Amino acid sequence: MTSTSTELPRTALSWKLVPAVLVSASGLLLFGLGNDPVGYSLLALALMASAVIDRELMRHLALVAAGMVIVSLVPLHADLSLQHMTLMGGALALAVLVPWLVSRFVYRERIIKFPVNTGRKWPLTAKLYLIGVVALGYFILPVYLVSTGVYRNWPDASDPTIFWRLFLGVNAVGIWDELFFICTTFTLLRRHFPDWLANILQAVIFSSFLWEIGYEAWGPLLTFPFALLQGYTFKLTKSFTYVVSVHLIFDFVLFLALVHAHNRDWLPIFLY
Repeated sequence: MTSTSTELPRTALSWKLVPAVLVSASGLLLFGLGNDPVGYSLLALALMASAVIDRELMRHLALVAAGMVIVSLVPLHADLSLQHMTLMGGALALAVLVPWLVSRFVYRERIIKFPVNTGRKWPLTAKLYLIGVVALGYFILPVYLVSTGVYRNWPDASDPTIFWRLFLGVNAVGIWDELFFICTTFTLLRRHFPDWLANILQAVIFSSFLWEIGYEAWGPLLTFPFALLQGYTFKLTKSFTYVVSVHLIFDFVLFLALVHAHNRDWLPIFLY
């Protein structure tokens, strides 16, 4: 059984960085640019290179690649039909389950974890940060959504059924983001690289995924720093519960801003 406490050399500049960068770049192609053939080619090249450079790195990059490929097989636009929500939900679930199952039962490792009950209370700074997240979302999201028109990438929630499906979808994707990009991708990359570098590598894939689901225009200027902050927050707190709380609070403001952007007489509480 591999112990997560094993101290491995984690240097920024080594040949191991080449396949890791290729994996991150493939995320940009698969999700951000929608160029699947080149994206899959980069993933294959990354795995072949890592097999020569470091076998353990290859095993871990293969887990990340498996999740990325599974997600890339379904459309990621905000279609709230039951058929699409079921298809996308199944793909997202498999993208988390497959790496976890292979890591736990094939590799016999306990690296990928989703720490919910850490037994530690959140300090005052952590609670104040949650308030800060609300403030940031309130001042940034309406300006971003309305000024760019990207709110149209999400359906109008004036119909009650769509309203609740949008609420469910926004929150479900937010939880999945933390499960895959932070608890899986970031955690696996941290085995081989310094935390700051692993965080950048996961943030490239994270923000590329968010681009495909609708955060276009200058969205990466918002989503890339958010992805970095989530990785750093997870490093500090070691709590899946906390990073999900941050994400869901931000996404709740996003949901309200989307509803308002589509129907300006609803929730006239925003400044932009």
